[in-house]
Amino acid sequence: MVAFIFPGQGSQSPGMTRDFHDNFTIAKQAFEEIEDYTNMEIRKIIFHDETNKLDLTQFTQICIFASSYAIFKTFISETDFPKKEINVMLGHSLGEYSAIASSNKISLKECSLILKKRGELMNDAVKPNLTGMAALIGKNSDEIQNIILENKLNLEIANDNSQIQIVISGRKDELEKSKDIFLNLGVKKFIVLNVSAAFHSNFMIDAQKKLSQEIEKLNFIQNDIQIISNCDANIHRDTFNIKKNLQNQMANKVNWTQSIKKLEEMGHRKIIEIGPSKILSGLINRISKNFDIVSINQVADLKNGSK
Repeated sequence: MVAFIFPGQGSQSPGMTRDFHDNFTIAKQAFEEIEDYTNMEIRKIIFHDETNKLDLTQFTQICIFASSYAIFKTFISETDFPKKEINVMLGHSLGEYSAIASSNKISLKECSLILKKRGELMNDAVKPNLTGMAALIGKNSDEIQNIILENKLNLEIANDNSQIQIVISGRKDELEKSKDIFLNLGVKKFIVLNVSAAFHSNFMIDAQKKLSQEIEKLNFIQNDIQIISNCDANIHRDTFNIKKNLQNQMANKVNWTQSIKKLEEMGHRKIIEIGPSKILSGLINRISKNFDIVSINQVADLKNGSK
């Protein structure tokens, strides 16, 4: 059996998925449908924009989703990959929505509209330039949490990406204050991320409450594909728990390391990454060497995924 994974914010780049759009009608149709549902010029932002809109949260999320969904639809349509082999999907943060839409647990229209709302709420959650995020290289989640507690830092772990990469969220002044502390205590690299706010932290609680009310209205569809949720790193087929975890996702930690370990426990060894970059493949290789991972982010990759 094969697991499909989908990336989140940070995987975007100008021109992403252009080769799929230009060469496959099904990919072009996916972009057109999402644009119609959201009333957003997604392709203009990705293919032609020179004002860096692609890096603004209210646009980034729907653009990545549209790109990932277009690639997935093309992959399923244009390769001989057996659909019966798909039994589990997961995504990193925003990517969880791509997984849920691609698994047909929610309609494309509803997923497009809720992601448009998610991007707007996250963008407006805090004042500009007040909060941020940083990636810490060289220590695991427990070690980073101990440093935060022992030094009384007002920071939160946002993403547990691998045993050696943790992302933290907080006020920018607190992040700056913490840099030397982390580096002096064994963190090899402290990388400030180009994001607009402290995602997956308490700064998102109000936005999460608003989005949760909108998610509650969505019509989830029961089927046999399983979803591994970011919030609890557990596997779910029932729509109740998938919805509940999605409602709690925005202000809580992305448990990516634990999610991949869960996949390993299930006996999965083949992973196909669907999206505009290979960012998740690199993270997974740091978590475990037991997976055969194929990344589909350009047309030339299609032949690899169907093997």
